[in-house]
Amino acid sequence: MACNVGGIERPIRIVLGILLIGIGAFGGLTGAAMGAVLAVGAIALVTGVIGFCPAWTLLGINTCRVEAGKKL
Repeated sequence: MACNVGGIERPIRIVLGILLIGIGAFGGLTGAAMGAVLAVGAIALVTGVIGFCPAWTLLGINTCRVEAGKKL
């Protein structure tokens, strides 16, 4: 996978993912709301950690300073 998430976006995704997972787990949400918050949090955390977002590839966005196509 080529890097397409970088700069300030990466730590923001990681912090946001941890925050959303915490809210989903301990926020008192029920049913679908809890599942949605947990899923969005997990996606944000994983894409921040690995530095790759499939949605950014589909949209042609690259915020990584590493040349396109280069592995991390």
